Amino acid sequence: MGQGLIGIIGGSGLYDMEGLEGVEERRVETPFGAPSDAYIIGSLAGRRVAFLARHGRGHRLMPSELNFRANIFGFKLLGAERIISASAVGSMREELPPLDIVIPDQFFDRTKGRISTFFGNGVVAHVSLADPTCQTLGKLLFAAGQSVGARIHHGGTYLCIEGPQFSTRAESRIYRQWGVDVIGMTNLQEAKLCREAEICYATLALVTDYDVWHETEQDVSVEAVVAILKQNAETAKAIIKATVSSFPADREGCSCESAMQDAIITARDVIPADVRERLQPIIGKYLEQ
Repeated sequence: MGQGLIGIIGGSGLYDMEGLEGVEERRVETPFGAPSDAYIIGSLAGRRVAFLARHGRGHRLMPSELNFRANIFGFKLLGAERIISASAVGSMREELPPLDIVIPDQFFDRTKGRISTFFGNGVVAHVSLADPTCQTLGKLLFAAGQSVGARIHHGGTYLCIEGPQFSTRAESRIYRQWGVDVIGMTNLQEAKLCREAEICYATLALVTDYDVWHETEQDVSVEAVVAILKQNAETAKAIIKATVSSFPADREGCSCESAMQDAIITARDVIPADVRERLQPIIGKYLEQ
C-alpha cells in the first residue's frame, strides 16, 4: 500500500510526541464509541504519523476503562498501517533492570473479560495470534534502539494483568515461575485488535521497576515508577523517531496486511447488513469476494 500513516500510542509517562510538524488535532467517531482522546496528526522524520495518548491527556483512564476497539478502529479510519505502542512495565527478570526496554514478541492474558475483538453480532472470525506482534516492525524498533544507545532487548513475554492495582507478592512470584519477562496492563488487547485490523503492531515495553518479587529493591510504587518513566519516555521518543525515519515505503516481509484473509468463518450471505457496514474498513475487501 505504501506510505501509510504510522500510529503511535503513548502510555504512562509518554503523553505527547515532540518534533511533530504541521500538527492538527482530530477527533474520530467510531462504531465502537470514542477513542481515549483526540489524535494528534503531523509529520515526524518526513513521515505522516498520528499520536494517541492511551490514557487520555492528564491520564484520566484506567487500563480496564480503555476503549481499545475505538482506539484501534480510529487508527484504521485514519489510514494507519503500522502502530508503535509505548508502555510502562515491571520486570520479572533480574537481567532486565529499570530503564531497560523490551520489545516483546509474546503475550499471556490475565485480564478479566475485556472486549478484545471487533467481531460478534452475526459475524465470527478466528485470526491467528500465534505470533501476536509484527516481527518486521519489532526488528526495526530494535535496530533503532541500538542506534540511539538504549539498553534494548528483542523478544520476550509480556504478561497482561487487569490492574489497576499492582501484583501481590504471591502473584508476582508465581508469574516468575511461569517464565514471563515483563508485566503490564494494556498491550495485549491492542495486539489482538491490530491483528484483526491488519495493522502491524509492536510494543516498546519500558521497564520501570521489579514488581514486588525482588528482595533487595523497593516495592513498586507510583512515585518510583514516575521517576523512571520520565527518563524512559525520552529514550522511547528517540527510538520512535529513528524507527519512523527507517520505515520502508511498503510492508514487504510481513503478513499483517492479509491476516484476515482466511479468518472469517461466517457464511457471507448471512452476515447482517449493519455489521457489514460497521466492519467495512476492516473486512470489506473480503466480503466482496
